[in-house]
Amino acid sequence: MTTTSEKVSQLTRQVTARVSQSVFDGSRLRVILLVDVYDGAQQQFLEAYEQLCSQVASVPGHVSDQLCQSIENPSQWLITSEWESAPPFLAWVNSEEHVQMVRPLHHCVRDTRSLRFHIVREWGGEAAAAGAEERRLQMSPRIGDGVIRHALTFMVKPGSEPEVAKILANYAPPETRVDGNTRLARTSLFMHGNRVVRAIEVRGDLLAALRHVARQPEVRAIEEAINPHLEQDRDLSDDESARVFFTRAALPAMHHVSVDDESEGERHALYYPARPGEGLHLAEALARQDEKLAQDPETPVLRSTIFQRDDVVVRLIDVRPGAGADVALSESGALAPPNTLLDGAAARMELVTDRRSPDA
Repeated sequence: MTTTSEKVSQLTRQVTARVSQSVFDGSRLRVILLVDVYDGAQQQFLEAYEQLCSQVASVPGHVSDQLCQSIENPSQWLITSEWESAPPFLAWVNSEEHVQMVRPLHHCVRDTRSLRFHIVREWGGEAAAAGAEERRLQMSPRIGDGVIRHALTFMVKPGSEPEVAKILANYAPPETRVDGNTRLARTSLFMHGNRVVRAIEVRGDLLAALRHVARQPEVRAIEEAINPHLEQDRDLSDDESARVFFTRAALPAMHHVSVDDESEGERHALYYPARPGEGLHLAEALARQDEKLAQDPETPVLRSTIFQRDDVVVRLIDVRPGAGADVALSESGALAPPNTLLDGAAARMELVTDRRSPDA
């Protein structure tokens, strides 16, 4: 059976220096989860993991799992899993199903850190019995720009949009330097109707940056101010409530492409309402469009990032200075994705704020 990702694998394996990130190359994914278990909770953790494992085995796209315990510190555990490709893993890890599956682990886990890698090369084991094409390995290394991109999206109550926009536009920016290795590079906030999208760019460790931002008093005050306007209640002072909110709000970056130009551009965002079940296909179609566009030396688009989860697809675009947003977006084809995948017209989102670190 041909998977969705395989349909674009030939295109995205033709990697250029312009592409810094993509989940659409059809190659297998290795996920590494570093887990710090509370002292004395090792048996409880093992039992919870074994229960979780039997459930994950039936998730589409899942291949295998392995659990390891440190020989030096029994509180440190390592979980590795393999997936047919990145999209099914991202769909699962950001789902309500995942929230419910991992809930039993939270009572015995102090901290976790998740890392995701496409498999580029392998030797021995299954690799000896199957060729690289059959195993769908990433054929060429990608060239990144040192920036990690992520976004959050949530809905506010209809009628509260002007007040929410005012709150989000007027808060004091947090300290951009997280530590010696991590800093916030840029934060952009957009709205369309009662949907809010916050796009974050980080140099260094994304998780450390998100935790740093959450601790900032300026940000905590803003989050408290918009709480009454949210469609779904949350309590960010409660670990479980915060975990559920950020899982529901996660809008992963699926593809990023940039041209060989360091110019500062005008930032815009487009919202694409996908037909039910077509969000991933739409994101792939936009990724193909972006890769083709990046080969055009006359393109008005400097950078484009596609975010997607379920049927929510958002495209962040930086346009050449002076190009004119309407003309640039029209010439790039950003306003005309495949109509068969849309449940309505593509829409320009309203820019609320766009803040860039001075040393980004």
